[in-house]
Amino acid sequence: MRLYNTLARKKQEFTPQNGNKVNMYVCGITAYDLCHIGHARSSVVFDVLYRYLRSKGYEVNFMRNFTDIDDKIIKRANELGKESGEIAEKYINEFYVDMDRLGVLRAGVEPKCTEHIPEMIKLTEELIGKGHAYAADNGDVYFRVRTFEGYGKLSGRNIDELESGARIEPGELKEDPLDFALWKGAKPGEPSWESPWGPGRPGWHLECSAMSEKYSSLPLDIHGGGQDLAFPHHENEIAQSEAATGKPFANFWVHNGFVQINSEKMSKSLGNFFTIRDILAQFLPETLRYFLLTMHYRSPLDFSFDALEEAEKGIKRVYSALAQIAVELEKANWKKSPFPEEMVREMDEIEAKWLEAMEDDMNTAGAMGQLFNAIRLAGRIAEDKNLRKAEGARDLWQRIRAAVEGWAEVLGVFGRDPQEFLAELRNNRAARKEIDSAAVQAKLDERQEARKNKDFARSDEIRDELAAMGVEVKDTPQGATWDVA
Repeated sequence: MRLYNTLARKKQEFTPQNGNKVNMYVCGITAYDLCHIGHARSSVVFDVLYRYLRSKGYEVNFMRNFTDIDDKIIKRANELGKESGEIAEKYINEFYVDMDRLGVLRAGVEPKCTEHIPEMIKLTEELIGKGHAYAADNGDVYFRVRTFEGYGKLSGRNIDELESGARIEPGELKEDPLDFALWKGAKPGEPSWESPWGPGRPGWHLECSAMSEKYSSLPLDIHGGGQDLAFPHHENEIAQSEAATGKPFANFWVHNGFVQINSEKMSKSLGNFFTIRDILAQFLPETLRYFLLTMHYRSPLDFSFDALEEAEKGIKRVYSALAQIAVELEKANWKKSPFPEEMVREMDEIEAKWLEAMEDDMNTAGAMGQLFNAIRLAGRIAEDKNLRKAEGARDLWQRIRAAVEGWAEVLGVFGRDPQEFLAELRNNRAARKEIDSAAVQAKLDERQEARKNKDFARSDEIRDELAAMGVEVKDTPQGATWDVA
């Protein structure tokens, strides 16, 4: 498998350093608010990477932290008159609610900052002892950026560029504007922990260095997060960890791209900020997850509700095809008639290209394209009256269904019972368009009764009434079904 390594600025062959064991650390949320679609994208991207590595037989030690003490958490707690710990705990729980709905698997290790203060103090002491950090008179401890020769290697920035924009804020006692806080001396009313430099709390960057080293040997195989974390957060993690240990911090740095809203950066000030719950109030979780995988993870993703509706059409196509395959496979009386070998070879090629896409920097968009190719192949068999009765058709349908089930396990979509999902999707679309599903069913029952009584004029009237409501009726051997037009 080849992954794009931000540190190398190119795709590289991914080989774990310890056989089939992979240590992967991904930066989690700062727990002060509900998760937005940017959090959803990052979580889904690394969930798929986790799933895919496991499908390849790797034993993955997946670590994802929670920042549960931070300026933003303290600010929110003060606004609400609550303790910062209470705020953090609330939004960690809300994170789980959102991610469970999106099918994001729990990480094997999910450390919290406040539970690892001793490890952070120890790391800070090591850095001071090696001359890479210093304590100020006010209880702050800073990292000496200029003592770390490789600073900027992840983000591609150099010291001269950084120096021109660096400033020392009021109250800071830095030796150099580039230095960053490892430990912050306590301010009145803030949560604090005892340390050799007086009461205080850790800086944001310090926690990931300390926690990843506790739960994994260094270097990590993969360190991941959003593109916005590459600088300064991940750059500072590298400086701290490598200055303290003398070892590389991570072999691969993997970053997902930004989410844009109608081609603009998502921002509360612009009024285009959407939480996961804003979206799931209108669309099914699987639709959102599918949408997040339709672009390569490193590319910007332009979110709009129109784009979600298009994603919904795509997911409906797949589930409708899976439902049709299930119906066809229930039939008996298969014939030992000739079946085109080129269709079997086509499926060989589709499966090979799916794997090729995933092996090429986890190209879920390309992999999804192959999934649709498999669905189209299944449809071509169904459209041919002679082919669909052949044993070869049965075998290929079974193979297509098995392939999609395997891909669904990796992608986290298309894994549900097709009829169940399609019914839920229909009801969701009806609710969004303010169509009363119960009223539709009542009209369908009335129409069925009219057809039973051979009152075809009334039956046609009801069909027209439903069409006026935005409902499309389809008569099948199993009875009438409906969908949102």
